[in-house]
Amino acid sequence: MAARNDPGPAPAGYHVFETAAGMCGLAWSAAGLTQVQLPEATAAATETRLARRSGAARCDPPPAAVLDMASRVRAYFDGAEVTFADAALDLDGISVFNANVYTALRAIGWGQATSYGELAKTVGAPGSARAIGAAMGSNPWPLIVPCHRVLAASGKIGGFSAHGGRGTKRRMLQLERIDADGAAPLLPGLFD
Repeated sequence: MAARNDPGPAPAGYHVFETAAGMCGLAWSAAGLTQVQLPEATAAATETRLARRSGAARCDPPPAAVLDMASRVRAYFDGAEVTFADAALDLDGISVFNANVYTALRAIGWGQATSYGELAKTVGAPGSARAIGAAMGSNPWPLIVPCHRVLAASGKIGGFSAHGGRGTKRRMLQLERIDADGAAPLLPGLFD
């Protein structure tokens, strides 16, 4: 039980932490995670972007649930098969369409991939592959909501909005042993 003067865990905040890919970050509210920040070019850029996008203050130590997610993110970038399916997400401000896309996408497990078109069919919106791509581009929880597992119908990488773009996406797919067109990274990514 918390002491009378102890306000308990911060209702909102962010936490940055080191991974094999670089500095990552998580932001949260009382409802769940609000942001996942993959590494930027520098640790300072990662924290600056997370602070700006989340609007929250740094909170160390973070709540236990956030520490658990940070541990899983570290394990992922160390090459371990990890699930984030049970992560609580704060869906405030997320459109119904995007929420449906993110829910369907969270069912695609480690080492699996789908196409933009197949994901559109799964959410009952066949022919809306571009809208699926837009949802991926605005995903505030990359990795937790695994937009990197969505490929073009041809099996090519497709886009990725995190730092390093398609090169980063390719490396994340390689961590999961997903073959996506077998070409060398187009741009330097997180692991370069």
